[in-house]
Amino acid sequence: MKANEIAGELQGRHIVLGLSGGAACFKAAEFCRLLVKAGAMVQVVMTEAACQFITPVAMQALSGRPVYVSQWDARPDNNMAHINLSRAADAVVVAPASADFIAQLAQGRAGELLALLCLARPIDRVPLLIAPAMNREMWAHPATQRNLRQIAQDGAQVLGVAHGDQACGEFGDGRMLEAGELLEELIAFLAPKPLLGQRVLLTAGPTFEAIDPVRGITNLSSGKMGFAIARAAREAGAEVTLVAGPVHLPTPRGVHRIDVSSARQMHAAATGQAQHAHIFIATAAVADWRPASQAEQKIKKDGSGQVPQLGFVENPDILAEIAHSARAQAGELYCVGFAAESEDLQANAQAKRVRKGVPLLVANIGPATFGKDDNALLLVDDEGVTELPRASKRHLAQQLIHEIARRVSGLDA
Repeated sequence: MKANEIAGELQGRHIVLGLSGGAACFKAAEFCRLLVKAGAMVQVVMTEAACQFITPVAMQALSGRPVYVSQWDARPDNNMAHINLSRAADAVVVAPASADFIAQLAQGRAGELLALLCLARPIDRVPLLIAPAMNREMWAHPATQRNLRQIAQDGAQVLGVAHGDQACGEFGDGRMLEAGELLEELIAFLAPKPLLGQRVLLTAGPTFEAIDPVRGITNLSSGKMGFAIARAAREAGAEVTLVAGPVHLPTPRGVHRIDVSSARQMHAAATGQAQHAHIFIATAAVADWRPASQAEQKIKKDGSGQVPQLGFVENPDILAEIAHSARAQAGELYCVGFAAESEDLQANAQAKRVRKGVPLLVANIGPATFGKDDNALLLVDDEGVTELPRASKRHLAQQLIHEIARRVSGLDA
């Protein structure tokens, strides 16, 4: 994530960052840096084993606060660092969490300050997030899996692991998540959940309508707005499915992604998924037309100066079809449309909302936003017209999800 995208995301939050022994401690340093950039106050607590991989001095420099290692640290007036640190925290995140540390948690042992702090925290208001890091065989071992189930049952949030190269030279499951992924997980965990229990379906990006094997018709949509909304919806507690056209964007964590290319492929995926969704948000810039036929081989110039004549047929209207479906008409599916216009934004948005038959239409000026990291939105519904001034797409996505949640719940702002 870019620095401007995370600024203020955790403003005022007090995070205890715990490090147990493992080569992934170098990722914890980057994670600490990102937490500080996000506005969090970070208190680092390390095990003695962690100090073999990275120094307390380094973590103090990154966090801006003295690091705690020993439960016998005499700095607190009451000599109870495990009590003081846990009471002040909004969350405790252990990254990396070694197999041994996870075993300590599962057994309720507290031989070092970090484990003692986790055990002593007020479990009802201070969540514990665990980011495991270990060799693939250690990860797969029945004892480790049993311990992970136990700490999850005891209330810890286990963030899972990545698959790939390991410090030992082997390859497989057990890598700690990257710093940016950990930050995304923490932000999502701490976010309000107005869409908890809701299933959200989104379309995002452009479509590609093939002319021949090497050419096609598409548009400048980057998919950034749709992907930002998918992330915000997941943070709001929804189960999110994202139907994505051809874009080069990483999938937001916790979001189920279905990749498509053409409008007809997007239509098939979206109409199928809409049968189980509660909210449908159509952010994709779907091509209105496609070539009537696709040439089997590349269409080449023949030197005659004659331009090939291409016939076109209309693509299915995904938004209108889903908005007029039986589930939408019965109030079981709330539909949100997007309009990328080039002029007369409000008039075109109001007309499109009526034409598509959706309760909420979100409009923007396409040429002013395609590919960019910021945007400005116009919301049109029965309440009238609401402007969301230009801001980052991340911020606008959060605002839009708030507006959708308010409308779906029927509650006033």
